[in-house]
Amino acid sequence: MKVYNLSCEQQHRFEGWFASEDDFLSQSERQQISCPVCDSLKVSKLPSAPHLNLSNSRETASVTAREQSGALSAMAPLQQQLAEMVRQVVENTEDVGERFTEEARRIHYNEVPAYGIRGTASAEQREELAEEGIDVFQLPIALPGKQSLQ
Repeated sequence: MKVYNLSCEQQHRFEGWFASEDDFLSQSERQQISCPVCDSLKVSKLPSAPHLNLSNSRETASVTAREQSGALSAMAPLQQQLAEMVRQVVENTEDVGERFTEEARRIHYNEVPAYGIRGTASAEQREELAEEGIDVFQLPIALPGKQSLQ
């Protein structure tokens, strides 16, 4: 099993697991690898250092396992906070889907009363909103269809 660090053209970083180097190359050539955040097919492999276990010492392996376990347990509170934030956003906003940019403009220009919304928008649409002075943020979660909330 090969695990590669990958990145899309939008600089979203993610891992890809492949049966072999040939499997990665084959999927890459056929454009079967897509970014889980923005669905871009322009994905490249990032440089990475291989892990070489040059020591036969069980103590070294034990320390490494403890370090990894500690790092994972340190991430748990952050993951819980992110999950809580996502839950709050979902509970306190209306999903307007692909109408996000249209509805954000209507709210910004006082065409409708202000209320919390969420939905989908492309990078270009988010940039256009920012140019108009409309603040939006991308919530980093993958949704069915590989769309992310704004």
